[in-house]
Amino acid sequence: MNNYKTIALLGAAIVVSLPAAAQELPARIKDAGKIVIATMPNYPPITYKDPATNELQGFDIDLGEAIGKELGVKVEWQEIAFAQMLPSLQTGRVDLAMAGMSDKKARQETADFVDYMKSGAQFYTSKAMAAEIKTVDDLCGKSVGASRSTDWPAQITAWSEKNCVAKGKPAINVTGTEGSADARTQIKSQRLQAAAQGNETLPYNQKLEPDTYVTIGDAFSQSLAGIPVLKSEPQLRDAVKVALEKLQTNGTYDALLDKYGLKANKLSPITVNMGE
Repeated sequence: MNNYKTIALLGAAIVVSLPAAAQELPARIKDAGKIVIATMPNYPPITYKDPATNELQGFDIDLGEAIGKELGVKVEWQEIAFAQMLPSLQTGRVDLAMAGMSDKKARQETADFVDYMKSGAQFYTSKAMAAEIKTVDDLCGKSVGASRSTDWPAQITAWSEKNCVAKGKPAINVTGTEGSADARTQIKSQRLQAAAQGNETLPYNQKLEPDTYVTIGDAFSQSLAGIPVLKSEPQLRDAVKVALEKLQTNGTYDALLDKYGLKANKLSPITVNMGE
């Protein structure tokens, strides 16, 4: 029995040491020699295009390429509208999607999510308004905007009910905007006094427009960003998870977080379907 256990342990050790590609990848992907990943390059610094070269870049792009290298296959990127990413998984047009997609219970009905990054809604204002809005308490009674295509307006309303209305203060006037860029424009024109967007994107905007935006407090909510994989592809899901774990171990993951100013968004360990 002892010899049997020794042999079994040695065998397990050999399996663990194998590359993710040899251990996990579905045969169809190994045969094709590539993995097809959907993205939408409108979410800097997560995924966007270099204005000079029009080439894809960003944290998700670099991380996706690193995952492909770890798996021993090439990466083929397909630009797809965000709303079409999960349907494209279902039709087999793509194998994965990397676009900072939030892992949500409703989305888990379609796909498994390999969670790789934290995200949080962050209040911010203009430097011109910073003297009036110094803390989150100063937001009560103010007009605060966020992209209506996200959960942020609902999250702002919930925050207002708890932190303003419940304390006898005026509620925040929540305004849905056409997007985060629209919210920033309205802040600069003072149609809005403040706004909220993902804390992973604000450092990039502050770098693009120095001395324009000031954050208010810490992120007031948290969600997980994940890589969706069709539920019928558990081998692929597990291969991606193993690849990400290796990238964390060898320092590549942390180096990419540093490159894009995303230290606050680090998620460790890598999880599956932990979004709410």
